[in-house]
Amino acid sequence: MRKSTIFVLMFLFVGANAFLQGKANGEIYNRVVAIVNADVVTLYELNTRLTQMTGMAPDALKRKSESQYLEMRRKVLEMLIEEKIAIEKIKEMKINVPQSEVDAAIETLKRENDMTQEDLVAGLKAQGLSLDEYRKRLKTELERRRLINYEVRSKIIITDEEVQAYYDTHKDNYSTKGKVHLAMIFLKQEDPGNREEARALRRKADQIIGKIKAGENFGTLAAQFSNGPGAKDGGDLGVFNISELNSEMAASIKDLSSGEIGTPIVRPNGIQIIKVVEKDEGGEKSFEKVKNAIRSTLYREKMNQAYDAWIKDLREKSYTKIIF
Repeated sequence: MRKSTIFVLMFLFVGANAFLQGKANGEIYNRVVAIVNADVVTLYELNTRLTQMTGMAPDALKRKSESQYLEMRRKVLEMLIEEKIAIEKIKEMKINVPQSEVDAAIETLKRENDMTQEDLVAGLKAQGLSLDEYRKRLKTELERRRLINYEVRSKIIITDEEVQAYYDTHKDNYSTKGKVHLAMIFLKQEDPGNREEARALRRKADQIIGKIKAGENFGTLAAQFSNGPGAKDGGDLGVFNISELNSEMAASIKDLSSGEIGTPIVRPNGIQIIKVVEKDEGGEKSFEKVKNAIRSTLYREKMNQAYDAWIKDLREKSYTKIIF
């Protein structure tokens, strides 16, 4: 797991720097597993975070796979150490998010998720949290974001030349295959060797096409006349990559736009009348269409690199000792 990924997870599970109080939970939970400058990480913190991230109690995870348990425990401990270092930096820089900003963030969360206050309280209760505890955790999260914004994010610059260069060397990532949504009316020929039936079927196909051109609904006509798949659904065949179509069908729709009908395709067992419901020719996306997405990609890459370098520097300047 990249440290940058760990940092993202850190925001999801904030607020684990309180010690377990009381003797009811057992002395083992107060055991120190790491020293971080003047702070410590307890076994209780480690096990709690491990459970949150895996959805399994540590003992259950260990029984399932001891190697997976040990690796995940190592990663979670590293994450907790980095959190402690970040919190110390927050205090050093005297970063403080006022309660009004915390309350505003909660209101935004409720609005974006269409939640009432009662919904929020009930959801927190299901996670074993009170509203006051959640406010404290959210305050810490917002302070960490402010710290990262000041120390890392604000120093990242993406130039137009970098965006253009990335586009020029990754054009394959910004191209799409042609796709087409098709509907069909299939007129079945009962006797493939009967020429008279074939001629009658062709006249019927021409009549149906005439009705379509006169404005009658393709789906209604498909339900009335089609013997093919999807007849009851207006002849809808679904969406296909254009490269997947057989040569005759591909040729039939090649020059058609969305909403147009192709030339009838005569087959030994009947006639196909194809409608292009929607068509996307695919191909290379223009620079203008993707430049913002590229800028976001480059930003994330630089953000990850900058955070990794920043937290590494803090780790080197900090005293840390793991005790197992």
